[in-house]
Amino acid sequence: MDVEDRESPLDVASDRCGLLGVQLSTHEGSGEDDPNQETLKDEEPPLSPDLEWLEELYEEDNGDGDLAVVADSGKRRSYAETARMFKLRRNLDQLDCFHRQKEHDVIKAREELKLCRQNIESLVGQRDNLEKEIERQKAADNSVAVFRLRVQHKHLCQKLQSEEELEGHINTDLKQQELELSEVEVELGKFSSLREEVQEEERVFQVLKAQKAATRLQQERKASQNLQLKIQHLRDKQATMLKKEEAECQKKIEEGQASRKIAAKYLKETIKRMHQQEAEKEQKNRELLEKRIQAVKSLKSNIAATQESLRVQQSRAKENAKKKEQQQRQLRESLQAQGINSIKHIYQQKQLEEIKRKQEEFEERQKSKRVEIVSKILQEEQLVKSRQRHQALLLKPSATDKFTSLRRAREKLLYYLDPSPPSATEARATIQLREFSDISSSSSSSSDVEDLEETMHQEVDHQSLAESLAEPEFSGLWDQNYKKLLNENTTLVQTEVKTEEPAMASGKLNIPPLKKVHGKELKGPPFISKPEDILFKDFEVGKMYKKKVILTNVSYITNHCKLLGVSAHLKDFISIIFEPPGSLSTGMSCDMQAVFQPMLNEDLEGEVQFASAVGSFSVPIRCTIKKCDLEVDSQIVDFGSHVVGQTISRTLTLTNKGALATLFSLDTSTCLTPETSRVPLPSQVSANTCQETSSQNTTSDNQRSSVSKGTGELQPKQESQELSETLQEEQPVSEASATGPEAIPENCVSTNVDAQMDQSQSDFCDISLGNDRDGKIGPFESIKLEVVFTPSIPGESKLDFHIKFSDLTSKPIRIQVRGVAVSFPICVVQPSIDLKICMFDRLYQESIIVQSRASTALKLTFEVCPEMRKHMEILPKTSFIQAQSTLNAQLKFLPRCSLSKDAKRFFDIDTGVLEVPVTVQVASQVKPVHFTVHAVVTSSDLQFDRTDVDFGYCSIYQSVKSSVRLTNLSLLPQDFGFLGVPEFIEVQPNDGFGTLLPQETLEIDLIFSANKAKEYIFQLSCKSGINRDFLLSCRAVGVRPPLELSHSLVQFGATAVGDRSTAILYLINCQTNPKIKQPIPPVVNDTMAPVAPRLFSFTPPKNSDISITPSAGSLLPGQRCMVQVTFRPRLLDQEIKEEVLRLLHRARLLCEKDLERNRYAEHENKKVFPVGTTKGKKASVSPKISKVPDGPKTDQLSESPNPADIQPGSQQYEEARVSLLYSFTQRHSEYTVPCFVSDGAPPEEDQQPTWSPFNTLYLKLQCPAVQPPLVVISNNGLNIIDFHQVAVGEKVIKRFVVQNISKESLDLRSSVLDIHGPFSLLNALRCIRPGEKHTLALAFSPSLGKKYCETLEVHSQKMTLEMTLCGEGVVPAVTSSHPGGLLDFGYVLEKESTSQVLKLQNRSAVAVGFRVLLASLSPSKPQGGADKVAVLLASYINSQVQPTVGTQNYSGLSVFSVVPIEGSIAPGQSQDITVTFQPDHPSVNYSDILTIELTNKSKVCMMDLKGAASSNNMYLYGGDLLTVPVESLLPPLITSQPQLTAESEVIEKPIMPVLVTLRARCSTGAITPAVRELQVGCIHSTQPSKKSVEFHWDNVGSLQQQGFSVEPSKGTVEAGHKRTITVTWTPQSGYKPYEVVQTCVTLILKGDETNAYRVTLMALVSTTAD
Repeated sequence: MDVEDRESPLDVASDRCGLLGVQLSTHEGSGEDDPNQETLKDEEPPLSPDLEWLEELYEEDNGDGDLAVVADSGKRRSYAETARMFKLRRNLDQLDCFHRQKEHDVIKAREELKLCRQNIESLVGQRDNLEKEIERQKAADNSVAVFRLRVQHKHLCQKLQSEEELEGHINTDLKQQELELSEVEVELGKFSSLREEVQEEERVFQVLKAQKAATRLQQERKASQNLQLKIQHLRDKQATMLKKEEAECQKKIEEGQASRKIAAKYLKETIKRMHQQEAEKEQKNRELLEKRIQAVKSLKSNIAATQESLRVQQSRAKENAKKKEQQQRQLRESLQAQGINSIKHIYQQKQLEEIKRKQEEFEERQKSKRVEIVSKILQEEQLVKSRQRHQALLLKPSATDKFTSLRRAREKLLYYLDPSPPSATEARATIQLREFSDISSSSSSSSDVEDLEETMHQEVDHQSLAESLAEPEFSGLWDQNYKKLLNENTTLVQTEVKTEEPAMASGKLNIPPLKKVHGKELKGPPFISKPEDILFKDFEVGKMYKKKVILTNVSYITNHCKLLGVSAHLKDFISIIFEPPGSLSTGMSCDMQAVFQPMLNEDLEGEVQFASAVGSFSVPIRCTIKKCDLEVDSQIVDFGSHVVGQTISRTLTLTNKGALATLFSLDTSTCLTPETSRVPLPSQVSANTCQETSSQNTTSDNQRSSVSKGTGELQPKQESQELSETLQEEQPVSEASATGPEAIPENCVSTNVDAQMDQSQSDFCDISLGNDRDGKIGPFESIKLEVVFTPSIPGESKLDFHIKFSDLTSKPIRIQVRGVAVSFPICVVQPSIDLKICMFDRLYQESIIVQSRASTALKLTFEVCPEMRKHMEILPKTSFIQAQSTLNAQLKFLPRCSLSKDAKRFFDIDTGVLEVPVTVQVASQVKPVHFTVHAVVTSSDLQFDRTDVDFGYCSIYQSVKSSVRLTNLSLLPQDFGFLGVPEFIEVQPNDGFGTLLPQETLEIDLIFSANKAKEYIFQLSCKSGINRDFLLSCRAVGVRPPLELSHSLVQFGATAVGDRSTAILYLINCQTNPKIKQPIPPVVNDTMAPVAPRLFSFTPPKNSDISITPSAGSLLPGQRCMVQVTFRPRLLDQEIKEEVLRLLHRARLLCEKDLERNRYAEHENKKVFPVGTTKGKKASVSPKISKVPDGPKTDQLSESPNPADIQPGSQQYEEARVSLLYSFTQRHSEYTVPCFVSDGAPPEEDQQPTWSPFNTLYLKLQCPAVQPPLVVISNNGLNIIDFHQVAVGEKVIKRFVVQNISKESLDLRSSVLDIHGPFSLLNALRCIRPGEKHTLALAFSPSLGKKYCETLEVHSQKMTLEMTLCGEGVVPAVTSSHPGGLLDFGYVLEKESTSQVLKLQNRSAVAVGFRVLLASLSPSKPQGGADKVAVLLASYINSQVQPTVGTQNYSGLSVFSVVPIEGSIAPGQSQDITVTFQPDHPSVNYSDILTIELTNKSKVCMMDLKGAASSNNMYLYGGDLLTVPVESLLPPLITSQPQLTAESEVIEKPIMPVLVTLRARCSTGAITPAVRELQVGCIHSTQPSKKSVEFHWDNVGSLQQQGFSVEPSKGTVEAGHKRTITVTWTPQSGYKPYEVVQTCVTLILKGDETNAYRVTLMALVSTTAD
C-alpha cells in the first residue's frame, strides 16, 4: 500500500475527530523553494503548509551538509521523507484519539443499557406485586380498591413498555458503536507496522537534529572570534580619532578663553556705563515724583478748602430757609386765626414781591445804562474838543450847521434819556428780550463796549465833517434857546412818529401819486438812496449798529419825503432816526440814520417805507450774520512728469473771506457722505462759542489798543464794563459748554478714523499731503496747504481729496492732484529675485537681467553688502551695458552654516528667511538701482530622536522591535535609505527606504532577530538624497532561553462573540544533557548554566479575551508541557454603557417627537373643534388626554444616567448588550503574551523565584471576532440559567429562547448533560432558518442539598453557544404542630362530623411541596393482613391492639377526610391541614393512619386516627374489650319489631354488657386497692333538641359488701362533656388469695334515649407487675 492509500482512512479519522480550525505557525518563517533543488517523485505527496519549514531546513542542509546523514541502506534522507514522517505521526495521533472516543462511547452505552435493564426488573417486580394485590382485593370483594389498583397496573405497564423500547434502542446503538470500535481497532492493526516505522524515523531525526546543532555551534564560535578581531581593530581606530579630537578641542578651549577675557573687559565697561545712566534716570524720576506729590497735596488742600466753603454756604442757606419757613408758618397761623385765607394771601404776597424785585432790577439797569450813556456823551464832547483843536487851521463852519449838529446830539441824548418811566408790562418785555438775547448770543463779554465805540467813531466822523464844512452865523442865539428848542423838537418828533404809524399800518395814504410832470413820465422811485441797500453785514447779537443813508430827490418837481416806518418783522430790531426835511428841489438830499440792535442770530430782510408827493418808495434793508466764505486758489494741481525718486511740492492757498472762523481738515476718501462733509467737533455749540469769542477777543484787543492810544483815560471804565458784562454772560456760556463732553468720545473716534483713512490712502499713493492736514482758519485769513509728489513707481499717480469744514453751511472743496512718474533709464527686469528654498553648503545660481533704455553705454557696478560676501557673489562685478540693450549677470549663492552669525540683519534664524538688498551703481545716475534677493535657507539634516538603540536581551526564538523617530529638519522633501543593513536586523516600513516631507517625522521600526547567542554591537547608516550619512548605534545581546515554545504565533479563526476557540501549544525544556553549555548573559559568559527544573509563568493582558491554561508551572529537563490558549471574545463593559446612553438618547428623541406630534394633533383638534362650541364633558376630557404623555416616563428620560451608575445585569445593560450583538460586525485584536522563565532551580518554599529577563518567551496571538449567528433573546440575553434554590426531590423547569440572526440556516445540536446530574434537556433541537427562534426547556431536580453547576453547549455550524446551568438543592425543613401518634376524635353522632386542624411550618429557604396520605386510600393498605390476625389472636385480656384501617362507612367513602391533600408552603410560612371525622353508622372501631410526606418522599409525621360514632347523645367508655375491633362492611340485619311505648322502651332494649377487671397488688404483705375508671359522656350535637345525660347505679349496696365502691353513684353530664366514674376494690378481711370476686351491677344512662349497661366487676389480687 502506497502512502496516499494509507492516508485516506487517517483523513477520515481526522474529520471525525472534530478538531478546531486553528492555524498554528512556529517561530521559523516559511522559506522559499530552492530553484536548484530536485523535483519530487510522483509518489511523494505535497507538503502541508505547517510542514514547509522542513523544506527550508533541508535547503540549508544543501549548503553546508549538516543534515546529510546516511541510513543503514546507504541512501541519503530527503526532506520529503521527513515531512511524510511528521504527517504520519499526526494522522496516527488522530486515529488514537478517535479510538479512545469510540471506547468511551461504548462504555457509556453499556452503562445506559445496564441502568435500563435494572429499571425494567424493578418495574416487573412492582407489576407482580400489584397483580397479587389485585387478586387479594378481589378475594376480599373490595371493588373500590380493585379499581384503583387496576389503574396503577395500567400505568406501570405503560412505563414498562417504554423502558423496553428504550432498551432496544440503546442495544441497537451499542451494537453500532461496538461495530465502529471494531473497525477502528482493525484500522489500528493495519498501521502497527507503520507506527514502528515512524518511531524509528523519529529517533533518526532527533539524532540528525542534534548533529546539526553541534555544527552550528562551531560555526557561531568561529564567527564570534572573527567579529571580536574586527571590533578590536575598530576600537584602535576610534582611539586614534579620539586623541586627535581631544587635541583640537583643547586648542579651541584656549582660544575661547582668550576671547572671553577680552569680551569680559568690554562688558564691564558697558555695564558700568549702563549703571550710571540708570542712576541718572532714577534721580530724574524721583524729582518728578516729588513735584507730582506736591501738586497733589496742594490740589487736595484746595479741594478741602472749597468743600469747607461750600459746606458753610449750604449750612447758611439751610438756616435761612428754616427761618423763612418758620416765619411763613407763623404768618399762616396768624392769618388763620384772623379768618383770612392764608394760602391766597401768601401767594399774592409772593407775586407782589416778585414784581417789586423785577421793577427794582429794571430801574437799576436803567440807571446804570444812563450813567454809561452820560459817560459816553462826555467822552464824545472831549473828542470833539480835541478834534477842534487839531482843525484850528480850517474855516469855521456856519452857525446853522453847528446848530443842527448840536441839536442832533441833544436829540440823541434825549432819546437815550427818556424821562417817562416804562410800565410794568414793558419792563417784563424788555427783561424777556434781554434774557432771550443773552441765551441765544454767544458773543464775548466786551460786545457792548465795542458797539458803543463803533457808534462813537461814526458819529465823531460825521460831526467833524459837518464842523469842518459849515459853522452857524448866529451862535449866541442858538445857545440861549437850546433847552427850549430841544424840548419842542423832541415832542414834535415823537408825535409825528406816533401819528404816522397807524396810517402806515393801514396802508392808506391820502397823497395821490403823480405819473406825469410837465409832460414827462416819471420812471422809478422819486428818491434814490445812497447806499441803495441798508446792509448790516456780519453782525453780532447784543451789539448796536448804525448806518447813515442819504435820500436824493430825483423827480422833476419839488418834492417832500415822509417816513412811514419799517417792515413789521424788523420793528423790534431796527429803529429809524429821520427828520422831515420839508420841500426839496430836484437834486436836493436829506439824511436818515438806521439803528440796528440784533437780538437773534439770523439773517433779516425788510424795507423802510417813505411817502412823497409823487408816490411811495422804500429803501431795502438786509442784515446778515457772520459767515464763512472759503475758497482755494486752484482746485487742480498738476505736477507734470518727474523721475522716480525725486520729491516735488506744490502749495495751495485756502482763503476765508468771511467773518466767521472755522476748523478744516483734509479728507482723502473718494466719496463724502453727509456725515463726513464737515469736520467733527467735540461740541457744535462750544465750537461756535470758542470761534466767536476768539475772533471777538482779537478784534476787541485791536480796538482796545487803538482807543488806549488816543485816550488813555477811558481804559479803567471800559475794563470795569467788560468785567460786569462777562459776569452776566458766564451763565449761558457755561450752559452751552456743559453739554459738550457728551459728544466728545464719538467725534474723537470719528476724527481718528478719518485720520487713519487719510494715512492709508497716502501710503498707497505717491502723492501725499503735508503736515498741516487740519487746523483752524480765522476770519479774513489765508492758510498755505502743501501737496508733495514723491514718485516711486513709474506711471501716473492721482489723488483726489476734499477740504472739509466744521461750519455746516460750508461745502467741502474737492482738490484733484495729478502727477506722472518716469522710470530710470537703467532697471532690473526682476526687482525681486526669489531663490525659493535653499540648503546650507549647496550652490545655487540665478541670472540677473539688467535693461537699459538710455541712448548711450553705461557702466554698472554690482555691490553686495559686506555681511553677505562670504555667501553671495555676482559675476561680473563691473560691466558696461550698451544703449537700448540688456545685460545678464550671474548670481551665485552658497549659504554657509555661519550665515546666522554673519548676516544677522538679513537672516531670521527662527523662520530661515533671508532677504538681501543688492545695489546696482550706475555711473551717470545719482540714485542707484536696488533689487532684492529672497531665499529661505534651511538645513539638510535628518535627525534621530536618539543616537543609541539598545535592544536588550533578545531570544534566538523571538524578534525584538524598537522604534526610532526620524525627523526631516529641512523645509524640502528628502529621500532616505538604510544601506548595508546586517542580515539579523530588518528596517521597516518599505525596507528602510522612503521620502520625508518637510518637517515630517517618521517612525521607523528596527526588528532585531538574533541568530546566535552572543553580544551584537553595530551601526546603521541612513543616507539622504544628497549623499549625507547619519549613523545610528545599536546594541543587543542574543540569548538562548532554557524553555522553548512549539509555536510563537497563534492565528485563531473567526470566532463569534460568546463562543470560544482553543489552541494547543507545547512548552519544552530543551536542557537534556548536563554537559552542554547553556548561553547566558555576557556578564557571566564563562560559567556553565545549571541543568535544573525551570518555573514558567504566562501573564496575559488584563481584561482581555485570552485565557491560558496552565498559566504557571514547572518543567523538568527534557520534559514538555501542553498549554491550552483559549480565545473568548466578549463585549467590553465601556461599549455596553455607551450603547445604554445612546439608546436612552434615542428613546428621549422619540418621546419628544411623540409629544410634539400629540401637541400638534391637539392644536389641530382645537382649530377644528373650538373650545366654546364643545360640551362640558368633552372639554373636560380633552385636557386629560393631552396630559397623558407628559408622565413619569418623560421625566425618567429627561436626564441621562451617569455611566458609572449603570450596573451590569440591569435591564438597560442587557438591552444594550443585545443591541450591540445585533449590530456587531467584526473586530480584530492582537496580543503579545510574555512567558517568564525562572533563572535556575526552583527556590525553597519561603523564597521567591528569580526571573531572568533574557529567558522571557513571547507568544503572539491574532484574534478576529465576528457577529454571533445564534443569540439568546430570553432571560435578558444572559447565557446563565439560574434555577436558584430548589427543594430536594422537586423539579423546576425553565425555558430559554435562541434566535438565528445570521443569513443562513443553522442545524442545532447539544452536548450531553450528566445523566446522573440534576439537569436535563426536555425537548429536541432542530434546524432554524434565518430570523427564526427556538425554545429549549431545561429541568432541574436536585437529589442532594448542595450547589450544582453544569454547562450546556448548543452547537451550530459556525459557533458553539455555551449555557451555564446552575442551581442549589435545599433540604426542606418542615415541622408539624402535632408530634405524631394518636389523634382521637372521640364520640360523634352518626352522620355528623368533627374536625381538627394541624399546622405545618416551613422553616427552609425554599417553597416545599407536601401531600397527605391516608392508609385507607393507599393501594397497599394492609386490609385483611397481619394486623387483623394479631388482633384476633390476642391472648391477653387488656390488649389495646388496633388495626391500621378500622371500620369504614357503608357508603364506601373514607370516614376520615383531609383538606388539602397536597400543596406548597412558601419559605417561612405555615399551612393548616384540616382532618375531618364523619361516620355514617354507630361504631367504636373507626381508625386510620394519616401520613404527611414531602415531595422528596420524606415523612413529616405519622398519626393514628381514631373515632367512635353513636346513634344517641350518650356513651359509656371504659372497661375491657369484649369483641374484636373488626366488623363487616355489611350492615346488620334489621328485623321488624312491634312499636314500643315510652315506658317499656328502657326495659325492652337489650342490655349492653361491660366488663371491668380490677387487680389489686400485693407486695411485702400489703395489698394496694385496685382502681378503674369509667367515663360517661354526652355528645355535643348541632341539633338544638339534644339535652344532657343522667346516670345512676342500681343496687350499689351489694357492691360494698364485696369490697367494691363506686364514686359517684349518680350524676349529670352536660352536652359536650364527660364525667369519670371511679370503681375501687379493696379486698375484704376474709379474702382468700387467688380468689376471683365477681359481681354484676346495672348502670342506667338517660338522655334522648335510655340505655342500660350490665357492668360485670371482676376483682383479684395479683403479685406480678403490670
